[in-house]
Amino acid sequence: MEAIETILTRKSVRQFSDKEIEEEKIETILKAAMASPSAVNRQPWEFYVVKNKEYKEAIKKAMPFGKFDSPIIIIPCVKESATLPINHDLCYCDLSAASENILLAAHALGLGAVWCAIYPGKDRIKAIKKAINIPLGLTPFSAIYIGYPSEEDKSVIKDKYDIKKVRTI
Repeated sequence: MEAIETILTRKSVRQFSDKEIEEEKIETILKAAMASPSAVNRQPWEFYVVKNKEYKEAIKKAMPFGKFDSPIIIIPCVKESATLPINHDLCYCDLSAASENILLAAHALGLGAVWCAIYPGKDRIKAIKKAINIPLGLTPFSAIYIGYPSEEDKSVIKDKYDIKKVRTI
């Protein structure tokens, strides 16, 4: 799939089949995440790939809106030590870029995905850390549910371009 086509046809998929995701695809998705730009090239991330059913259920309970059944959930986390000595908030921009790369890579590989925010919700951060035993020094940023779209999936591609939101000066 061409890059522009991938970007313009990506959609949020919320219904997944039970088909397992091939390990090669998961690795490609993670490589795409880590190819993201990061401020001062700090690469302040670690990624949890959650396959365990009990952990996935715990995540779903901790998320107010992320109640999806998918073969995997990727939890990108900010690695706080990677932001030192600068200790800047740009790491959250870095994790946004990595999360978008995950979504685009999944789509390019024929998978569906949906992104649910964890950060900046203090309650969600605490609940997810507890749900999957994330240690001190890591802050969960988002929960990205990934899998093959089910036949019942009703998500549609949306043309979100709006010229009224563009200012040429």
